[in-house]
Amino acid sequence: MIDWAAEEGWNPGLHDADCYRTADPDGFLIGCLGNEPVAAISAVKYDDSFGFLGLFIVKPACRGKGYGLQIWKAGIDRLTGCNIGLDGVVARQENYKKWGFKVAYRNIRYQGTGGGELDEHDGIIKLSTLPFAQIESYDRPFFPTNRSTFLKSWINQPDCAALGILQDGRLTGYGVMRKCRSGYKIGPLFADSPELAQSLFRALKSEARPDEPVYLDIPEVNPAAVSLAERHGMNVVFETARMYSGEQPDRSLHRVFGVTSFELG
Repeated sequence: MIDWAAEEGWNPGLHDADCYRTADPDGFLIGCLGNEPVAAISAVKYDDSFGFLGLFIVKPACRGKGYGLQIWKAGIDRLTGCNIGLDGVVARQENYKKWGFKVAYRNIRYQGTGGGELDEHDGIIKLSTLPFAQIESYDRPFFPTNRSTFLKSWINQPDCAALGILQDGRLTGYGVMRKCRSGYKIGPLFADSPELAQSLFRALKSEARPDEPVYLDIPEVNPAAVSLAERHGMNVVFETARMYSGEQPDRSLHRVFGVTSFELG
């Protein structure tokens, strides 16, 4: 599924498969013709109240034959009873609306480059130096339900930089930058203020070479996140719509400067 995502130009992380699987080992569905995989979808169930759809792909040669609808229904069925989230590409948003999904806001992918100077902030630390419970507690308002198993895997994956920022000994933001098929993606990037987000952003992207692309996916409804990307000369390269089958969860979007993943929310 991750290889198919790469072929679609979605530029997955090198270790996304291992991290995604920790969220829900049974949440990845493959449709086969005989022994040949032809369609896929992830239907990750975080708990009985919330799930997330992603990686919805049909092999190009098999499109237009109803296989996508079959795997889609299987994913929906697996998440029956949940409020379901997804990040829909522009071409599919009208189809998702027919299934009862409602647009909450746009997510915009910006592309820039690595390198650059760090802000002078002595509160930036490696997340590995903090108790996981402290990170989990900070993360909780940003997601509709508990995702501790996935989070632990995400912040400890190989080929990544995972940084936090402290003020008076209190965690006031954190971010992760992971290696992808091309360059790096920063996500999540959460912070209590735009200034803290900028310090974390600069610290993270300085871990990449100046000739390497760096991507940041932001919720457009946070104008401070848009300003952060534009201030650093990043360009829009892709967009999705965050959609939910139920009500939009109450989250701290004004403190979201980078989305964790379009595949898992």
